[in-house]
Amino acid sequence: MPNPIFSSLPMTVFEEMSGLARTLGAINLGQGFPDDPGPEAVRAKAADAILNGYNQYPPMAGLPELRAAVAGHYARTQGLDLDPTTEITITSGATEALAAAFLGLIQPGDEVIVFQPLYDSYLPVIRLAGGVPKLISLQPPRWRFDRAMLEAAFSDKTRFVVLNNPNNPAGTVLPDEDLALLAELCVKHDVIAICDEVWEQVVFGNAKHRPLIAFPGMRERCVKIGSAGKMFGLTGWKVGFLCAAPALSYSLARAHQFLTFTTAPNLQAAVAWGLDNSDDWFRTMPRDLEASRDRLSEGLKREGFAVLPAQGTYFVNIDLTASGVAEPDRDFCLRAVHEAGVAAIPVSALYEVDVVRNIVRLCFSKRDATLDAGIERLAKARELSVASPAR
Repeated sequence: MPNPIFSSLPMTVFEEMSGLARTLGAINLGQGFPDDPGPEAVRAKAADAILNGYNQYPPMAGLPELRAAVAGHYARTQGLDLDPTTEITITSGATEALAAAFLGLIQPGDEVIVFQPLYDSYLPVIRLAGGVPKLISLQPPRWRFDRAMLEAAFSDKTRFVVLNNPNNPAGTVLPDEDLALLAELCVKHDVIAICDEVWEQVVFGNAKHRPLIAFPGMRERCVKIGSAGKMFGLTGWKVGFLCAAPALSYSLARAHQFLTFTTAPNLQAAVAWGLDNSDDWFRTMPRDLEASRDRLSEGLKREGFAVLPAQGTYFVNIDLTASGVAEPDRDFCLRAVHEAGVAAIPVSALYEVDVVRNIVRLCFSKRDATLDAGIERLAKARELSVASPAR
């Protein structure tokens, strides 16, 4: 019999909506990938490494130069002091890093606190490891937790908490007081935090990303996960970073070695060079994306949509109810892709319980012309929904 943890799952909503966009020729504002091809110099390094570099098995934990570059990048940008030889493992993307963390650390019966809305890989792999998810539902428009919510969730059985910050799909960047509160509860209950921080470079305005591992008491009880694909806008590259104290890193690396074992050496070499030589990219990329965020948000507002604020990631959200749309988010998204030619993500798909059904996520890491056409088509979808809310 198939494993019910996976055989009972539907197709991921990202693949579903992207598949519909491809089939129907719709504009894809659903799945989070940029139109920009990424920094040319980094791509050129990858091409050169294929033609002139080493193409056999690299070390399981990652090329030494990439592990050193990851440590250097986090020292410069976040003030972290990581040992590249004992505290950093290179993975085939952040999703594999998450799987290695869950499978390498969770034991059967461990309670794992997870915040909704969530990246949809979390729950099945936590359950595969034998963990028991304990869900905290975050609500728009603030998408924040408080002391009462955390204290109700933490118990003597809690062993882990999974934090996504900056948050996809909410677009929030947690302030220091929220992170300090979570760190306080982790220390009090001796809980390990698994931190999905893949959007750490994609932060706008006055918002500032602070890694949870930097807070008091968290250095030895935190797993920090990063993504070169998100940093450089190269989402297909699948190069991730697992950072943790040596005692945790040992187990993480053992899990990684039996998941993918290693990662394409040419991509590792290019990312290592990029981390050390891309200061201009890291300055300009967030500003360019912020301009795209503003273009999409302002255009949607002109068309009558209620747009929620976004401090980071590639995403903004619209509140259908406040926009005068009575349809649930999934119905609206299906109408939008079939009848108006634009794909979006219903945020209800990223909840398991206490589901929020009136929020739609849109990706703004697109060319101006794509955003403008998407705005026009979403306006059409809204008109159709207001005129005929029942499907």
